[in-house]
This record gives sequence, C-alpha cells and structure tokens, in this order.
Amino acid sequence: MSKSTVPLGSSAPVGPLPPGTHQFSQNNFQSGPSAAGQQPHRFQSPPPPNNTGPSYPPCSHQSQPASPNTASTSCTTQLANQLNSMQINSYGPGAVQSSHTSSGHPASFQGPQPLPLTQHQMALRPGPQIPPPANNFSGLCAQSSLPSMAGQVGIPGSGLASPNLQQTPGPGYHPQQANYGPQMAGSQLSYPGAFPGGPAQLSGPPQKKLDPDSIPSPIQVIENDKASRGGQIYATNTRGQVPPLVTTDCLIQDQGHASPRYIRCTTYCFPSSSDMAKQARIPLAAVIQPFAIVPQNETPLYVVNHGETGPVRCNRCKAYMCPFMQFIEGGRRYQCGFCNCINDVPPFFFQHLDHIGRRVDHYERPELSLGSYEYVATLDYCRNNKPPNPPAYIFMIDVSYRNINSGLVKLICDELKTLLDKLPREEQEESSAIRVGFVTYNKVLHFFNVKSNLAQPQMMVVSDVGEVFVPLLDGFLVDFQESRSVVNNLLDQIPEMFADTNESDTIFAPVIQAGMEALKAAECAGKLFIFHSSLPTAEAPGKLRNRDDKKLLNTDKEKTLFQPQVNSYESLARDCVANGCCVNLFLFPNQYVDVASLGLVTMYTGGTLYKYNNFQLSSDSLQFLTDLRRDVEKKTAFDAIMRVRTSTGFRATDFFGAIYMNNTTDVEMAAVDCDKAVTVEFKHDDKLNEDSGALIQCAVLYTSVSGQRRLRIHNIGLNCSTQLADVYKTCETDALINFFAKSAFKAILSQPLKAVREILVSQTAHMLACYRKNCASPSAVSQLILPDAMKVLPVYMNCLLKSCVLTGRPEIPTDERAYHRQLVMSMGVADTQLFFYPQLLPIHNLDLKSDAVPAAVRCSEERLSEGGAFILANGLSMFLWLGVSTPPELIQGLFNVPSFAHISTEATLLPDLANPYSKKIKSIVEHIQNQKPYTMKLMIVKQREQPEMLFRQFLVEDKSIHGGASYVDFLCCVHKEICQLLN
Repeated sequence: MSKSTVPLGSSAPVGPLPPGTHQFSQNNFQSGPSAAGQQPHRFQSPPPPNNTGPSYPPCSHQSQPASPNTASTSCTTQLANQLNSMQINSYGPGAVQSSHTSSGHPASFQGPQPLPLTQHQMALRPGPQIPPPANNFSGLCAQSSLPSMAGQVGIPGSGLASPNLQQTPGPGYHPQQANYGPQMAGSQLSYPGAFPGGPAQLSGPPQKKLDPDSIPSPIQVIENDKASRGGQIYATNTRGQVPPLVTTDCLIQDQGHASPRYIRCTTYCFPSSSDMAKQARIPLAAVIQPFAIVPQNETPLYVVNHGETGPVRCNRCKAYMCPFMQFIEGGRRYQCGFCNCINDVPPFFFQHLDHIGRRVDHYERPELSLGSYEYVATLDYCRNNKPPNPPAYIFMIDVSYRNINSGLVKLICDELKTLLDKLPREEQEESSAIRVGFVTYNKVLHFFNVKSNLAQPQMMVVSDVGEVFVPLLDGFLVDFQESRSVVNNLLDQIPEMFADTNESDTIFAPVIQAGMEALKAAECAGKLFIFHSSLPTAEAPGKLRNRDDKKLLNTDKEKTLFQPQVNSYESLARDCVANGCCVNLFLFPNQYVDVASLGLVTMYTGGTLYKYNNFQLSSDSLQFLTDLRRDVEKKTAFDAIMRVRTSTGFRATDFFGAIYMNNTTDVEMAAVDCDKAVTVEFKHDDKLNEDSGALIQCAVLYTSVSGQRRLRIHNIGLNCSTQLADVYKTCETDALINFFAKSAFKAILSQPLKAVREILVSQTAHMLACYRKNCASPSAVSQLILPDAMKVLPVYMNCLLKSCVLTGRPEIPTDERAYHRQLVMSMGVADTQLFFYPQLLPIHNLDLKSDAVPAAVRCSEERLSEGGAFILANGLSMFLWLGVSTPPELIQGLFNVPSFAHISTEATLLPDLANPYSKKIKSIVEHIQNQKPYTMKLMIVKQREQPEMLFRQFLVEDKSIHGGASYVDFLCCVHKEICQLLN
C-alpha cells in the first residue's frame, strides 16, 4: 500500500524572507529599516550550550565532551559565534499590506479577514543563563515588544545542500539514501532525532549559552491566544478562518461550518495547485473527531428526519444536502458545491428563494444553515435492509491464578454491580437499551446464562478453543434491569468459583472470537470489555511467545517489534469490524505481553487500550476503576462507516486512526467514541479555484446506543490561494503535529526508525526553507526565519522525535512503545498537544481566592525552583514535584505533615483536608483530569530523590536522558538543514 505521508521531495525553493520576523545576534542592539520598509528590532543572544553526551548531528560538527584541558564547542556554538540576528514574522494590528498576501477573498465571505504581514525584530543582551524567577512563567512574557506571532532565528548555515534533498517527492516515507557521511554506531543513533553526519572535534574557547527566553515559547503562544480569544464567542460563519487554539476556552457557535471541536485542519488555506503544495511540503490534512463532546453551553446537534424519503443527496457525487449547495431557478434546482452537478429539488423539499437567492426557510433547516447536524437514516442504510438491534456489552474476565490472587477479579465483579446501572442511553430514554453478557476464561471459556427467570446463573464451558462456538443464545445477552438479581448473584460467585485455581496459562484470540460470534448470533453490534494480564501461551489460535529482543533496536528489523507476531490477529480484526464488534482491552501485565499483537484488534475495531503495569490493588484500583467507569458510560457510535467527500480539485488519499479500511474510501469502525479522531490527508488532482475554495464533507453512518441508524454530517470550507504566504499564515501547528505523529507512527511499521526520524527533520526544514525563500523579506542566510503560525513547530517536532516510540533504547520496554504508538494513532488534536508538550503548573504561589488554574510554565528544568511545587501532566501521567525548600505551610496544607522530610512518596492520591491549599490544588488536579480520556495516576516526586529521573523525561525542552536534543540544539540543527537547502 503506497501511502503518501511525509515525502522527501525536491529541495525547497529559496528566496526573499517573509514579512514579519525575529532574529538572534552577537552584535549589539541595533535597529534600522528592513527589506519591507518596516522598522525591525534586532536582538542578540549568546551561542547555545556546549553539548556533552550524544550530540545532535545534521550540523557537520559534533561536540565531544571537553577534557579538563581543552574546551570543545558544539555545532551550535560554532553557529552562534557568527549569529546575525533573530526575527519573528507576525501578522498584527497596524500591519502594512504585503505584496505577498492574496489578492483578496471572494466577496461572499463575511467576517474578519486575516491581517497582513509585518516584520519585527528585537535584541537581547548576551549573558550567562540564569534561571528565571519562579513567577516569570514564560520566557517571552516579559518582552512586550515581541509580537505573538512568528520567529526568525539567525544562525549561520553551511555548505552545500545534501544530494538527498533534491529528490522528487513520492508516496510514503522513503528511506533516505543520501550520503551524509560515515554512519554512526547503532547506539549513537538510538536517541530520537539522532541525525546522520560524521563526528568531528573542534576546539575553541568555552561559549556562553543561548538564552532560551529568546526563542519562541509554546507557553507564550498559548497564553497570547487565551488573552485574545479566550471566553469569547467564535462563530463559524466565514470560510477558511483559523479557530482559537485547542488550549483556549471559548464558546463555539455553528453558523455554517463545523465546529473546530469536530474538525481541525493543518492549514485553513490550501495551495491552489499541486506544484505549490509540493513546494511548501505542508501536509494538507484534517483531524476529524466526529463524536467530540460539546460543552453544556453549546447547542447539541439537531436531528433531521425526512421520513421514508431519507436525506437529500446529490445524484452524481452523493454528497448530502448542506450549506454549500446553491439553489437556482427559483428554488426548483440546486447546484452541488462538491461536483457542480445540477440536481432537481425533490417536491417535499421545495421552497421559494428570497431577494438574495437564499431559501426563505434557510434558518429553519439545520442542513442549510449549520456545519454539523444528523439525519435519521432509512432502511436503505441498514444491514440487510433491516433496522438494527440495540448494541450489547460483553464483559470477559481472565480468571487465571494471578488475577484471582491479586484481588483483581473481585474488584472487577464488585464494580460491575454498580456500573451496570450507568450504561449509556439516549437523553429522552429512562433506561439503557444495551444488553449485557458475561464470560470468564483461562485455558478454556466459561459462558453464563443469566436469564431473568433463573434462580441461579448457569455456567457452560467451551473447551474446544480451536473452533469456538457460542453454547447458548437465549439468556446470554440480557437486559440488566430485568436480570439484576441473577447478574449480581453471578458477580458475587465468580471470585469464589475460581478461588482455588492454579491455572496460569491463558488464551486470548479465542476470547475475542467467542465475543464476536455471540454478537453475530444476536444480530447486533457491541463492545467486548476484556480484562487480561499475561502473554497467551496456552495451545490455541493466537498463541504468542516472548519475542522481546533488545538486539533488534536500531536495526532494520526493529520495525517487527511493532508488527503483530502472528497473522491470525489481522484476520480476526477484519471479522470483528465486519460484524460491528469493538474490542476494549484492559491489560494488567507484570512482564512482556506483546502489546503490538494483543492490541491490534483493539486498534482496528475503534476500541481503547488501557495498561496498568504491575497492578497493585491498593495503589492502582482508583485509576483502573475510573477508566472503566468512563469507558462504559462514554458516548459511543456503533457499526460505523465514514466517508470523506471533497469539492473538485483534491481528494482524501490517506487515513490514520483506530480504523479499518477495506477499500480506499470507506473508513470502517466497529465503534467510535467521543475521544477518537481520524486524521485524513488530502492531495490535489487538479487546480483549486480561489473563489469556490476547498470544501470537505465528512459523513458517518452509525447505530446509536438505542439502536437507531443515523448519519452524522460535518461540513467545512477552506480557502485556496496562489500565494504561499496565505497558506503559511493559516497553518495550525497543533494539527500539524497530530498529522506528523500519526504518519510517522504508521511508517515505523514498514521503515527503519532512523529513516522516519530523518524524514521528520527533513520535512520540518523543507517547510521552513520554502517559507523563507518565498514569503520572507530578504535577509542574511544565517538568519533562521519562522513563520508566525509555525514558530513553535520546531519545539513540538523535537518532542515528537524524543517520544519513546521513535527512541530505540534498551531501557524503554517494547510494550510501552507499542502502547504509546497505539494511543497516539487515535488521538485528537488537544490530546496530542498535551501528550507531546506536557503542562507544567507552578502551585507554590497560588491565589487561593481565585478559581483560575495558574498559567503554565515552559517544560524545562530551568523553570523549577527549590522553593517551588509544580504539577506536570501529559494526559497519561501526572506528577507533583516538590522542591527541597517548599514552604512548610504548603506542605502542611497539602499533606498534613510538618516538613519536606516527612512527605511520603508512596501515596498516589492527595489526602482530603479541609484547608484552602488542599481544596485549591485538588480542584486543579480534577480540572486537568476531567478534560482527558485516560485517568492519570498521581506520582509524588521530591527534588533530588531517585524517582525524579522519571519526572525529568517529561521536561521536553531539555536534553533527554535518552540522548534526545534540547530545544535550543534542535533549533540550531534544523537551521543547519535549512541553510543547506537554501544553498
């Protein structure tokens, strides 16, 4: 399957610099007219740090640890010695109209237009790097003159472009064949973003460090967006407008385009031709989260019911009626906005037009005035033209020795007794229509009959696990309300029934097969909740062996660690999707369990994977039970199929997510919940028209929790331009990183990790070099120029390169890497943003009277202070870090102990104390937790104690203990690549 994800393509064109920019320099503060005739500020900064430890290559010099007698200089230091200056491109008020902006937008767009480009530069004095005071949470905060937008860092480049970068782009992540110089030893390449290039020693005087406050700050970008757009109404009435960031709270009003909660794009202005797209190398993609949760204060989707006639659709392309259809001939016909076909309006749907050619019922019909809405589907949209049955949930519990012994089985059974009252239901329904069933297993399967008229549940054993069948139909799937006493009786008996078991071998694939066959026999879709803890070594289909081999790291065979061990899991996944069977997997491993194999069916069926390493009842129960409750209760669509249609000139070519694809257009999901997102890449197949723009319609056909077949429609219109500057200024970095992460994590199944990392760096350099050449005002090649909308792309890209998935290190468990890979593949934009750049909140100087969450600080050790306390969260893990001099009153308020020495780091919960400190911090933890799909177990970390090593891995702007580069070093390396392209 050729996938055109992150191609390597021709070298990016190079030329004048973009309007608006931000520059580093060794010289003194100077200002003078810039190329665009605006007054730049220049700022200098000292060179970046001397690297000790594994260095970051694509710069041709690499630092080596300095001996006591000879100082050594890293490539970044060499570069910084000749720094010119750093500029930041910005679109802001008072900006001068640039010749690069588009000739204008069609008159039909109402609403604010993007502001033109301006250029700013500023200077900082070189000096030793002193950690900022704890309350200065963002480097750029204090620089009021620094615009909130683009960045331009002057770092001199070198030498010739690599021959590799002259290739023409082609599909897929191509392994790079360029001759970059001697190959480094495998161990040196094992950290993420270990770039090719031969090491070379350089001697010279020790250098001052580059001030991190002088380079673009993700926190500053987030805070600026909150300040300018937070708490406001964002109306979706304008094509191609850039929404507030995912980190900004605002009220979204659907006025004709889908809310950014449902669809976010990598850019809101597509290049008009494929040549332009190849030149810029900006992926054209949309991240679609079709069932995203909408806050209480926003309107839920309207449901349109046209009765037996069903939705109105274009005869040619089958697009659904939407605001992009143009009514003509007095309202008797309409022109499709996607394929331009002229269609007759069905008689029941006819309405007259007003004086501006709009239907008089425009605002009364959701499908004419809103970006998102639902249709009730007719029987034509149902399997076998029969209305579907309501879905079912089957709970399948591993009752092998370890799970019984650890108390896990009893914990699950006790929880289900109360949880089954909270099964999801339609808002107007009194009780849930979902039926439930129960299976336990070890080497064999036990099915339970829990029919309401039985006095006791009945158990049936299936020991032929090679050919699984369902031993009973009637009484297996039941309505919990009707069978409550029998089900509760069963849940009481299961832990006792297996209390004396010695069976430690388990099966796995036959468990899924059994669940799927049960749903198939009942003619309904549904979810399997599987609670499993070990490698399935019993003789049965899907049997696995321990293949965890550290010798494969950093070799061409490393990719096999992410592939399933046996083919049977792929065919099982295909059968599950065909039967609407979604698999949710709760894993409790204490050693290798081959997540890449066990998790495959979960990923293909739209399920969720949870993993609790070395599960302990006392410390991990809360995390697991919270995850289970949320999963059982969450909004889910079943037996879903998604189709993405586009207007002429471009089409959807690639799809990433917890999905299965039988053909090139239909995205199949046995289930899809509110947290799952599908990332879709688009490619040109013709020129796009600036007047009509680029239109996208996502339609999801699904079965609701009550068993109703429905269609959910999301529409969004993007602009098109012949000017690259328009494409760059409407980019969304958070969506770009979501796309790059998913395309890279897909690519590692078929390509060496080293090649994938190199492509990510090459892609970053190409996008920035093209901007510099085609959009920026002229300046010295030695300046690094970052477009405003992408100025934090390098820091996020470095975080992706340092993720454990792309880092082959023996100390990182293979299962952990496979687990993270699988989670990211189905994440939406908000979740990948937090996952790759964690939130670090100072909590030692809180305003206890305010409800606000404190502003975050940059993810770097320099932001920590001995007298401070910080919460760090990335959506999977949460830490409370305490400095050795944390104020005693904070310690007393939080832990009810007198001093730092008395704090126990064993606790995974803060005690409930009736004081303002405790209440405020618990509310902050709750606030962070409530926005994320996974429950984060809290880890308490004391400064200078061993567990701090784990915490430091999350300080993503610093050099990683696994060898990944710091943000500063990575910026220099990207600049080196850009300079090679520009030369």
